[in-house]
Amino acid sequence: MKRIIPFILIACCLHSSAQPLRWRMSPDGGISWKVNINDPHTDHIEMSGRRLSAIITYGIDSLRHLVWQRQLVFPMLRTIPNNTHASLHNNFNENIVDSITAGGQLLKETPVEFQINGYLQVISSTNTPIRVKRQIYPSTNKAACLEKYMLINTGAQPLSLHIPSQNIQIHTDSAKGVYGSYTLSIQSYEHGDLILPPGSSYSFYIGITGRRSTEEPYYLSAEYEWEKRIQFVDGLKDKLILHTPNDTINRMFAFAKVRAAESIFDTRGGLMHGPGGGSYYAAIWANDQAEYVGPFFPFLGNIEANESARNCYRLFAAYMNPEYNPIPSSIIAEGAGNWHGAGDRGDQAMIAYGASRFALAYADTAEARKLWPLITWCLEYLQRKQTPEGVIASNSDELEGRFPAGKVNLSTNVLTYGALISAAHLAKTLGEPDSYTQRGVHLKTSIEKYFGATIQGFKTYRYYEGNTTLRSWICLPLVMGISDRKEETIKALLSKYLWSKNGILTESGSQTFWDRSTLYAFRGLFYAGATDTSLKYFSWYSAMRLLGEHVPYAVEAWPEGDQRHLSAESGLYCRTITEGLFGIEPAGFNTFTIRPRLPKGWNHMSLQHIRAFQKDFDISVSRAGQKEKIVVTVAGRPAKEYIWDGGKPLNITL
Repeated sequence: MKRIIPFILIACCLHSSAQPLRWRMSPDGGISWKVNINDPHTDHIEMSGRRLSAIITYGIDSLRHLVWQRQLVFPMLRTIPNNTHASLHNNFNENIVDSITAGGQLLKETPVEFQINGYLQVISSTNTPIRVKRQIYPSTNKAACLEKYMLINTGAQPLSLHIPSQNIQIHTDSAKGVYGSYTLSIQSYEHGDLILPPGSSYSFYIGITGRRSTEEPYYLSAEYEWEKRIQFVDGLKDKLILHTPNDTINRMFAFAKVRAAESIFDTRGGLMHGPGGGSYYAAIWANDQAEYVGPFFPFLGNIEANESARNCYRLFAAYMNPEYNPIPSSIIAEGAGNWHGAGDRGDQAMIAYGASRFALAYADTAEARKLWPLITWCLEYLQRKQTPEGVIASNSDELEGRFPAGKVNLSTNVLTYGALISAAHLAKTLGEPDSYTQRGVHLKTSIEKYFGATIQGFKTYRYYEGNTTLRSWICLPLVMGISDRKEETIKALLSKYLWSKNGILTESGSQTFWDRSTLYAFRGLFYAGATDTSLKYFSWYSAMRLLGEHVPYAVEAWPEGDQRHLSAESGLYCRTITEGLFGIEPAGFNTFTIRPRLPKGWNHMSLQHIRAFQKDFDISVSRAGQKEKIVVTVAGRPAKEYIWDGGKPLNITL
C-alpha cells in the first residue's frame, strides 16, 4: 500500500482538485473498495466469456442500499435486423437477498466492501447477524452468468434461513429473432430452508442463461464454472508478466491482459474478438481488432486470442477484389455481413499494419504466407490512393466523422508508413521482393512536407489540410519512430491544450477524450525517449483507471458511451508497455529490435514469459553505469547479455 501514496502526490501535482483514490490494491492480486456508507457511489464493469458478456452496475445509494444491476448480452442469439448491434440483451435487476429471511426477518443489505480480481465480489452486512458474500462471473464457454452466494452467521445463536426458489423464464418474440424465439432464464440452485449454526456458512447459486427456445435447458454447476473462470484468469497471470517498481502499473497491466483476452466470442464464423460495451459483439473492426489488439496477442500467447486474430485477418481477406474497392470497416453478425457506413477510414492501412506486425510476432511461416496476399493487397490499394503530394487519401479516420479529418489525414498516412516498414521486414523473412522499404522512405518525406506545420505555437503536425488546432493523433509519428518533430510534438501532447485529467483530448478546445489515442500517445512518448516526464502522466492515468472512480480497465471515450470498458483499449495499454516502455518491434520470425526506456527512479524492470516468436522468453533491463544492461533468456537456454547506450535500437536474435 505504501507505493500508492506517490501516485496520489503525482495526481495532486498534475491536478490540484484531485481526489483520493477510492480503491486499493489487495494482496491476492485484486483491488478492493471499502465502502463509506455516507459516500454513495456506483460504477460498472464488463466481464465476458465465449458466449456471453455481462455489464454489472454496482455500488451503494444514498439510502445505503446495494445497487445491483446486470445487463447481459448474448452475441450468438441474433436479433432482427441482424446488424452490428443485433445481439440479444436484457437487464436483470432482481436481488434474491431481498427475499431471504433469517430468523423470520427479511434481510436488508448494506454493502461493506467490493473486490475485483477477474470477478466481482461484494461483502455486505444485514439487519441480522447474517453476512452476505456474493461473487458474479461469466461462464467461460456457456451463455450463462453465475452468482455464488455465501450466507455467514456471525451471531452467537443458530438462525433459521429461508432461501426462496427462483425459476423465471422469459420468452422473446420469434418474429424478432434470427433463430426464432429465445429463452432467458433465472434459476436458483441449493435454495430451501435450513438452520445455520453460529460461525457457520451456507452457499447457494443463481444462474442466468440464454438459449434458443428449441434447445433444452442445461444444468449449471456454479463451482465448476467458478474453477474454469479462475483457471482462465490465473493462466493469464502466468504469461507476459510485468515487474517494475511501480506496483500500480504492474497491477493495471495484469488486469488489462484479462480484459483484452476475455472478450472473444465463439461465433459461427469462428472465434471473434469483440470490443463489447453493450453494442459491439460477434463482429470485428479494422481498428479495434486488426490494428489495436491483433498484434499484441502473440506476446500474450493465449491460444484463443491468437485464433481470434487469425480469424480477423482471414475474414477481412475475403473482401479483397480485383477492382481494389475498399475492404469494409467492419465484418458483423458472426461473419455473415459487413458495415461500411463511414467509407474508407484508412482501414487498409489499419489492416496492413496490424496483419504484418501480427505475422512477424506470431512467427509461423504457413500463417504468414496466408496473410501475405492480404498485406500486399492493402498496400497496393493505398498506393493507388496516393495524391500528387505523395500522401494517401481516405474518406475519414477511425473517429468516423466525429471530428473533421479532411480528405488526407495524418492517421492514415502514418499507419501506412508503419505498415510499409513491417511489410518490408516480413518480405525479407519470407524471401519475397521488397518494394516497401523505399516506399516507406518516400512516404516519410511526404508526411513531413504535407503535415509538418506550426499549430498553436508548436512545430508539430497538422491533422489535415486547413487544420489549425492540435489533435491527439499527432502522437502517431512518435509511435512509428518518426522523430523529425519529436521535441515539439512531445510538448504539444502534454500541453494545456491537449492534456486533461482524463488523458489526451481529441482536439484542443474540446472536452472529448478517447483512451485509444491517449494510450497511443503514451506509447509514442515512451518510444521517443520522453521517459521520466511521460511516467508521471502514465502513473497518474494508471492509478485513475485502476483505483479511481471508474475501474479497473482502460475505457473507450467520454462523453460517448459512458466510458465503456471496450476490450481492445486494454490491449493498447499492454502495448504501451511492450512496444513503448520496452520498445520491442518485431523484425523477423526470431528477431526484434528493442530500445527500453528505464526511468531514472527505477533500477530494474522486466517482462517474463513473453510468448512471441513461438518462444517463451524473458527480458530484464537494469542499470549499467550510464548505460543499460539487457538480459534476454529463452526457456532452456543460457541467458544473453547486452549493453545498450540508449541510442539506436538494439537488434536481438532469439
